[in-house]
Amino acid sequence: MITTHVLDTAAGRPAAGIAVRLEALEDTGWHTVRETVTDDDGRVRDFQVSPAAGRYRLTFDTESRSAFFPEISVTFVVTDPSEHHHVPILLSPFAFSTYRGS
Repeated sequence: MITTHVLDTAAGRPAAGIAVRLEALEDTGWHTVRETVTDDDGRVRDFQVSPAAGRYRLTFDTESRSAFFPEISVTFVVTDPSEHHHVPILLSPFAFSTYRGS
């Protein structure tokens, strides 16, 4: 399972309504798996995919929250598809961070 969470650290609350695209790297390049938006709690609780081992990318449309970072892309590797892969974003107007969550 792949999930994400966007927290707006400047506002001190979840970032609802952020468009997020999940892509997988295939032999022919990046392929869109699913596009959705964060819920009222700033989460995408489940992209409703069963990921295979491989390289994935989450792209967040953050222009409404940060004029400096209008888009954030995070590439990560799934080595064990049975594990939960949670990739949160902590966003502020001039900085962001990410980590592998639980």
